[in-house]
Amino acid sequence: MKKKGGRKILGFMVKEEKNRGSVEFQVFSFTNKIRRLASHLELHKKDFSSERGLRILLGKRRRLLAYLAKKNRVRYKKLISQLNIREQ
Repeated sequence: MKKKGGRKILGFMVKEEKNRGSVEFQVFSFTNKIRRLASHLELHKKDFSSERGLRILLGKRRRLLAYLAKKNRVRYKKLISQLNIREQ
């Protein structure tokens, strides 16, 4: 993992930064936001507006992953293994 501006970036996403519209980059971006919000909510348990935002992001990521799984199973499996977001 490389650090960029205080944030960790996975090596495979460095080359994907040029293609920010790809499903992989969008899922990567949502995953980073989800992890950041989850750590915020551990400290601020009563922040319900952030909790709602987290649920919205989870739904968007779930829909993108369902789309990718339907269109290209190999890319889907590679992405979830690299991001470590689902049981295998």
